[in-house]
Amino acid sequence: MFQWSKKVVKSVTFNPGVADESLLALVESYLEKQVDKTFSDLCKEALWQSLCVPESVKPGAHTISTTAVEQEIGRLQHQLADLEERFFAKESHRLESMESQILQLTQQVAHLAIMVAERPVIQYAASGTPVGEVVHNTYVPPPPPPQEVDPVISRLSQFLDDF
Repeated sequence: MFQWSKKVVKSVTFNPGVADESLLALVESYLEKQVDKTFSDLCKEALWQSLCVPESVKPGAHTISTTAVEQEIGRLQHQLADLEERFFAKESHRLESMESQILQLTQQVAHLAIMVAERPVIQYAASGTPVGEVVHNTYVPPPPPPQEVDPVISRLSQFLDDF
C-alpha cells in the first residue's frame, strides 16, 4: 500500500487553452471573494464533491458550517432588532397621533356640551311663530310614537266600557 508523508504537495497544471484559462480566471475571481480560502481548500472541496463524499464525513465541514450558521444567526438577529426598532417607532407614532385625536375630540365634545347647555330653547306655536317665551336649560321630550291599535282590542274595549 502506498504511504504518503504528512504533507503531500500535488500540482495542478493549467494549459494555455480557452477552457483552462477561463477556469483559472474563475478560480482567481472566486478566491478574491473568499479571502479565508486558499487554492488548496478550493481543490479539496472540488475533490470531495467530485468523489461524492457525504457532508458528514468531510473534515472541517462542521467548523465551517457552524461558523456560517453563527454568522447567519447574528445577521438575522441584527435584522430582527432593526425591524423591531422600526415597528415600535411606527406604532409609537401612531399611538401619539391617536392620543392627540382623542384629546381634540374630547375638547370638541366639551365645547359642544357647553354650547348646548347655554343655547336657549324657543317654543313655537302651532302656526310656526315663536310664542315669545324663552326657556333656558329645559328638555323638551319628543312626542311619544303613535301606537298601533289592534282592531280586536278596540272591539273588546267597547264591551269593557259597557261592563
